[in-house]
Amino acid sequence: MIPEKLSIVDADTLLSTPLEKTLFIVEGLIPQGVTLLGGSSKIGKSWLMLRLGLQVAQGLPLWGLRTQRCDVLYLSLEDTMSRLQSRLYRLTDEAPPGLRFATVCGKLGSGLEEQITQALCDYPATKLVIIDTLQKARDSRSAAGKTGLYSADYDDMSALKQIADRQGIAIVLVHHLRKLPDGNDPFNQLSGSTGITGAADTSMVLLRQRGSDTATLLATGRDIDYQRLTLRFENLSWQLVERTESTELQREQIPSVLFRLVAFLRQYTEWTGTATELLSALGERETPSNVITKYLGRYANDVLRPAGITYRTRRTGQSRLLCFTHDGHDSNDGKFGI
Repeated sequence: MIPEKLSIVDADTLLSTPLEKTLFIVEGLIPQGVTLLGGSSKIGKSWLMLRLGLQVAQGLPLWGLRTQRCDVLYLSLEDTMSRLQSRLYRLTDEAPPGLRFATVCGKLGSGLEEQITQALCDYPATKLVIIDTLQKARDSRSAAGKTGLYSADYDDMSALKQIADRQGIAIVLVHHLRKLPDGNDPFNQLSGSTGITGAADTSMVLLRQRGSDTATLLATGRDIDYQRLTLRFENLSWQLVERTESTELQREQIPSVLFRLVAFLRQYTEWTGTATELLSALGERETPSNVITKYLGRYANDVLRPAGITYRTRRTGQSRLLCFTHDGHDSNDGKFGI
């Protein structure tokens, strides 16, 4: 069988063709497509999802972020209707009719896709589907043994992504974390293979210490900037304490010695010396000379250039000299506001 020809669009046509913008259910946080929200068990994920559903169904802001008012389908697969009713009693006096629930559904590959599609046909104003949890919607006897864990994970996620893309909706999947934390990349804590995170458009991780009323929500994705939200659990609802966006997070990752270096270099039109001499002039005792040169090589474009400082190196005999030139055009409006 001869495959169909590729549907090819040239760059000029793509550039000049008006296309619909990505729909955001929550401005800057939850776009259309598949969003994966991971968190430890009993951490408060379901309370968060219920509040999300209430706010979106009423078109009310979530943490100061605009929401797209639409109908919401919440598949609360670890709850009963009685428990959902009890939670609603505690959260609101007047629930919107556009927020609908189901506690039982088919499995992925065994009817769930058709059930969601039918529900979207029955309630065409639905633009947000919440599945709590993803594992409850998967067949425990899945094809993982035959095709491998990655393929099974990716296939399940792709089935939901196809619905989201075809219908132009957002699907939020509640998921679990591994028990062992990952200090290098918290998103690696999401349970399952990289097939799950690889197929998701947006990934979120909710981290909370047991006994604490404060948590951190990390979010990243194809259509959103990396961001960190500090939340506090008050009156059975997650309240925003602080939202830190990509540029601020990048600044936090930059060693503070480089910002002190910028302040120092602003006094000079030119400065040349070895790494040891530079650290001595700065009064730095904790940063080794080989480390400061590594920092400069990695972050010069992010920190020095926006401050009007040019950096280069040159060798003389046995020494490597660090050469800085300040052009005087210091507008304090660089990438990191330095």
